[in-house]
Amino acid sequence: MIRRTTVLFLAALLPLLAGAGQAQAAGYRYWSFWERDGSAWTYATVGPSLSRPADGDVQGFRFSVSEDSGDAAKPRGATGFDTICAKTPAKDGTKRVALVIDFGTPGDAPSGEKPPAGRTACAQVAEDATTAEALASVAEPLRYDSNALLCAIAGYPAKGCGEQVATDGKDSSPAETAETAGSAGSAEDDGGSGPSVGLIAGAAVVVVLGAAAVWQVRRRA
Repeated sequence: MIRRTTVLFLAALLPLLAGAGQAQAAGYRYWSFWERDGSAWTYATVGPSLSRPADGDVQGFRFSVSEDSGDAAKPRGATGFDTICAKTPAKDGTKRVALVIDFGTPGDAPSGEKPPAGRTACAQVAEDATTAEALASVAEPLRYDSNALLCAIAGYPAKGCGEQVATDGKDSSPAETAETAGSAGSAEDDGGSGPSVGLIAGAAVVVVLGAAAVWQVRRRA
């Protein structure tokens, strides 16, 4: 009888535990950095301060809320280098880098802010310039945090930097950022800080209801 009652209680608890985990689902609001190969965007493997594009390259930035690089939103638009840099002739000692800057959607915007319209720009910079330097030449002001994480392009957003947000887009933990969580945009890599609040709450529910089940069975006996 006790075994059967325990099984029934555990079965009833599964939806509660699932809901507790889902309630903690979150992402990060940040600028992601992309490189274009032909017509396809690929998530950059290094940051803009380390990337050194070649003349003719197309690179992009997208502001959005995402859990990690696997589900990060890509820059929108298919405009290529020839169009973006059509009015910027080649010049000795420099290179031209086509930049696509996508400020995201209203749903990704911080509270009280509205994303500007997306833009493209042709940055003509020194041959050894980084992507960060190319971006600074066409989209100031840029804003970085103390860990050199890119926080704002052309002043957007006005505040915040890689903050953790709930899946509905509302801030859930302003103190924790994509940088402090271990890797930019990763909501799953928490640096080994321990079990989630949802898991702890679910375990507590199991203990309380399990004890209640045993008490009820003994009472009936």
